[in-house]
Amino acid sequence: MATLQKIRNQGTLLIIVIFAALLAFLLGDAFQSGAFGNESQVVGEMDGHDIDIVDFQNKVQYMTEIYKLTSGNPQLDEQAMTQVRDEVWSTYEYDLLFVPACEDLGLAVTSDELFDMVQGNNVHPAIQQMFTNPQTGQFERADVINFLREISSGTARSPQQYMYWQYLESQIKRERLVNKYNALAGKGLYVTSLEAKNNYAGKSKQIGFDYVKLPFSSIPDSTVSVSDSDIKSYYDANKEDFKQEASRTIEYVVLPITATENDDEEALQWIQDIKDEFATASNNEQFVNVNSSTAFDATYSKKDELNADIADFAFSGNVGDVFGPEKEGSAYKLVKIDDRRMLPDSVEARHILISLQAVGGSQVAANQLADSLRTLVESNEATFEELAVRYSTDQGSAMNGGSVGWFRRGQMVRPFEEAAFNGEVDHMYIVTTQFGVHLVQPTAKGEEVEQVRLAELTRTIEPSSATEDAVYLEANKLAVEKDIEKYEAIIKEEGLNKRRATLSESQELLPGLEDSRSLVRAAFSAENMNDFLTDFEGTSIFKFGENFVLARLVGVADEGYATLESVRPTVERIVSRDKKAAQLVEKAKSAGSDPASIASSLNLQTASVPATNFDALMVPGLGIEPAVLGTVAGLDNGAVSSPIIGNDGVYVTKNTLVTPVGEATDNDVTMAQVQMNSTYAYRVGSQAFDVLKNSVDYEDNRVKFY
Repeated sequence: MATLQKIRNQGTLLIIVIFAALLAFLLGDAFQSGAFGNESQVVGEMDGHDIDIVDFQNKVQYMTEIYKLTSGNPQLDEQAMTQVRDEVWSTYEYDLLFVPACEDLGLAVTSDELFDMVQGNNVHPAIQQMFTNPQTGQFERADVINFLREISSGTARSPQQYMYWQYLESQIKRERLVNKYNALAGKGLYVTSLEAKNNYAGKSKQIGFDYVKLPFSSIPDSTVSVSDSDIKSYYDANKEDFKQEASRTIEYVVLPITATENDDEEALQWIQDIKDEFATASNNEQFVNVNSSTAFDATYSKKDELNADIADFAFSGNVGDVFGPEKEGSAYKLVKIDDRRMLPDSVEARHILISLQAVGGSQVAANQLADSLRTLVESNEATFEELAVRYSTDQGSAMNGGSVGWFRRGQMVRPFEEAAFNGEVDHMYIVTTQFGVHLVQPTAKGEEVEQVRLAELTRTIEPSSATEDAVYLEANKLAVEKDIEKYEAIIKEEGLNKRRATLSESQELLPGLEDSRSLVRAAFSAENMNDFLTDFEGTSIFKFGENFVLARLVGVADEGYATLESVRPTVERIVSRDKKAAQLVEKAKSAGSDPASIASSLNLQTASVPATNFDALMVPGLGIEPAVLGTVAGLDNGAVSSPIIGNDGVYVTKNTLVTPVGEATDNDVTMAQVQMNSTYAYRVGSQAFDVLKNSVDYEDNRVKFY
């Protein structure tokens, strides 16, 4: 009942939330009815349905509180809020596009199905996790029934339980309907035995060949004439290649707020003053987390993993000794020996990976599923191996019961590694990485070696308010200059670098500028070319982290086809390459009959690929040349190809090895079908809904509001 207890602990917060939601609802009605004289603002459109910003924001507020309840975090950062808004947007997609499409197909989740998932014979893992007795590890069906009676009678144990239950029930129904739709779509991508045999042959057949390459670079660009009519003809014939999303191009100047010598001296004095207090602290983790610029790192390190000075101190001193201060990069640091012990240098582990895509993009749903799977294993209702095969999106390890084998530190992403090395053997841990949510179980540990954990207290050398004010005055000097020529002159005079970036509507930030979403929004809100971008307060000086930024709008591209002029350089390069290719093909034909004779005639070198197969993406020495690989795969041993136009030049090949492919066994065919069907199933899950969106009028205007 851990989840219920967490929800139960948020009672006061929920009352505030419900009151705020009710107030927002009433205000929303007032705005929509024109009571305050404002027209409704449209945040998007889906298949003829306008999405009002007030309605959207109400749902965002509701989902924000769900996130807070399930994560236990009373505050969500901007990244989390972006996830919340994305999930709300996906809810509109589900309600306005997906559900009607399912209704047209006769797909639905019936009340009997919902009953079965909540209290029947096939209870959803999330429900099982909520109503599992922590003492016995057993799912308590009677608790579910009692809870539902309380909800239906209006006597639920707490309002937040009712709120969360509504959300959970909607997610269960959504998951089931999505699975039905994907299963139906997936049936159209069935892999036949013939396709499987061809796939097996493509992977099994080994091909070796000699080749000579006539590179495009051997013909100077200046010798190739590309006319306006050539460019237009290519553009007209290949217009579909130049479809584009809406974008905005900006030129911007970054004025970094960098620390001065005075700031450096202040940081050093601070860390010297706190050294004695750090040395006597009894709880190093708490002291570091309260006072340090960086959080406490619980990682244990071997001697050869530390720099020489720190390593000598850490493995010769006593626990509690302090080293420093020492300057490292842009910070001063004190290092204290927190603990030293014998730990394994390698570990064997298995995992079940739940990608966010597999659960509708919801971090909350992924964590809930992982928690539910852990409960099933702990209660012996299912084995880890069974659940890995069924749920893990890491198909490579799933086929081995989730096992990733033995590995050393530094071979896995950090959260996964820490769970495996620091966790107890056979215990299960839930961690999140860039790949999704993992249920990790260490299964064995290797030889133990001496390792140390260090408490590092750092003081970053940061710009003071006086330093920041001085840089702001420089930025303001640019911001008040409306004359473009004078603006450019100031940039040159101050030695600043002017940068250019092309932005998409969904872009979250510019490289190197943290939390710079507002600059993207400003770019799409600007009306006139060369206008300074302004934030919601009307100022043209943006602050992102330790940088002030000024930007101007210099390019606008609407959704549709790129204009010929905008893609002219690209088309010109392609046409020039094609003309070079035609010349090189004729040159190869007249130079000889095979790679060796062509190379001799043209003073080139032949090269060899000893063995590869049709499935290879990159061939050593050859690179990514699918046209070459596709051609040689269809030639007999000893056969010479016609000139092949590749990515980097024209090639002529001669096959030197073609291994016969043995007859595929039934098992070979079955395994190939399983692998190909798995690939197709993944494609259905990732692409089927995109096809549905592309078939209707669809407009996302969130960039104007967030």
